[in-house]
Amino acid sequence: MNSMNSVVTALETAILEKIPDAHVHVTPGSDGHYSLLVVSHVFAGKSMLESQRLVLGAIAHLMAGESAPVHAIDSLKTRASAPVK
Repeated sequence: MNSMNSVVTALETAILEKIPDAHVHVTPGSDGHYSLLVVSHVFAGKSMLESQRLVLGAIAHLMAGESAPVHAIDSLKTRASAPVK
């Protein structure tokens, strides 16, 4: 597995640890830049800012420090969905 794939997996895993029912789509960009689409019922009733803070809080450790694998999230979209039954 190359390093970009391992970062994609790390992002997905970190988000799923905080939002277990989420559907996560990570699109790698260049030089540590990524775009995220996260769909979960936990976003229902939350503002866009609240939803994005939840996701960014989940991945903050991947963006911390000088040698962080994630340099920037270029696009972060959150969508509410119905809970899976």
